[in-house]
Amino acid sequence: MTPHSSGEFIASDYWHPRYWPMWITIGLLRIIAFLPFRGQILLGKLLGKAIQYLSRSRQRIVDINLAHCFPEYSAKKRKVIKSRCYKNIGISLLEMSICWWWPEEKLKPLVEIRGKEHIDAVLASGRGVILLTGHFTSLEIGARLLALFMPVQVMYRTQKNQLFDSYLYARRNSYFVNTISRKHTRQLIKGIKNQIPTWYAPDQDFSSERNVFAPFFGVKTATITASSRMAKSSGGAMLPFYPERKKDGTGYILWIEPPLEDFPSEDDLQDASRINASIEKFARQHPGHYVWIHRRFKSRPEGGPEFYS
Repeated sequence: MTPHSSGEFIASDYWHPRYWPMWITIGLLRIIAFLPFRGQILLGKLLGKAIQYLSRSRQRIVDINLAHCFPEYSAKKRKVIKSRCYKNIGISLLEMSICWWWPEEKLKPLVEIRGKEHIDAVLASGRGVILLTGHFTSLEIGARLLALFMPVQVMYRTQKNQLFDSYLYARRNSYFVNTISRKHTRQLIKGIKNQIPTWYAPDQDFSSERNVFAPFFGVKTATITASSRMAKSSGGAMLPFYPERKKDGTGYILWIEPPLEDFPSEDDLQDASRINASIEKFARQHPGHYVWIHRRFKSRPEGGPEFYS
């Protein structure tokens, strides 16, 4: 069976021994779902520390990214950001149990939503909503919590493990209106035109797509131009959307900002720069929340230095 072809998760398709480690992981997440929220946060931080200890090669990528993005910081301060990043990655993995199995009545007390009026105003004007966000460690829980307040469709990238990919797809489809592969942009645009608020995170290095080199933390960074085409084709407004974990460990704040003005323009570089600036703004405010383990600067301008060699 092709993953997602039936729209349902069929466990019997994944009994091969190669899937057993993932079944064990899913089972552990199901058990963790019974823990209280603060207990999950604490356990997630411990998991993040373990991941950091075991991922030496990824630590090097984090160090390189932070050195280029925060050259004004001391090595000690960047080390603190790295530690927080890994702790938040651990938390984000356990948050899947909350996303997948916690009912609405347990989720709602955890969340504050600020700026929902901006979405309401755009929808009232007859336009669709594109929720511009980035690859922050709170991206999964943030989208799940937003779906408590409105219908949401999301774009996703296929996972390498077929069991995890199929299970994740099925769980997301249980609370999102649509879960759409980034390869099916026409379906995504249709949803935007139908005024379904659409979660969208373009901040990865997609070297096979059309890119321009726009500044991100002062670094010329390969940034896809598809964002401008999507906004133009759908007529949707681009609204920055960033979920924040509260420092006191009591829940989350969903920040929604007014639409980017005059977006898209006729200049792909200008549009890409504005998108990167929006993501950078939140990443500077909460540097430990960004997923620094990605090779965000893998593609370089012609003649530019290689970062990760």
